[in-house]
Amino acid sequence: MSLANDKTGDLWESFMPYRHDINRSSNDLISLQDYGKVVSSGDFNQAFDKWALAEVEDFKAIPDGMETMLLTGGLYAIFNYKGLPTDPSVFIYIFREWLPKSEYELDNRPHFEVLGEKYKNGDPNSEEDIYVPIKLKC
Repeated sequence: MSLANDKTGDLWESFMPYRHDINRSSNDLISLQDYGKVVSSGDFNQAFDKWALAEVEDFKAIPDGMETMLLTGGLYAIFNYKGLPTDPSVFIYIFREWLPKSEYELDNRPHFEVLGEKYKNGDPNSEEDIYVPIKLKC
């Protein structure tokens, strides 16, 4: 998908009925974006892979129709966000203010959000943690 052709709602709608069939290691859900390259700021047509995920202990019992993903390690900047998922202000802050002023640059790894116990879809009091892959500037 792309930001201009966002199908996140469809993705989660297809995932949620099967979330209890997964041998999850926690109740947290993860929304992950794999851009395949460093994100181009402002390019709303840049295609990327989007995943609705649950963390598991192992890959022994994966329901039919689902795939596995192994997230590689690395350094992430973590931002706690409270508000509606449709509000872009946190990403504007991260990419236009925090990142340029920091000693870091984006790394070419997946970006993701952890939707934990304080996440309430569509509620302005909802909270999630945003993970942005970073590395020290050269």
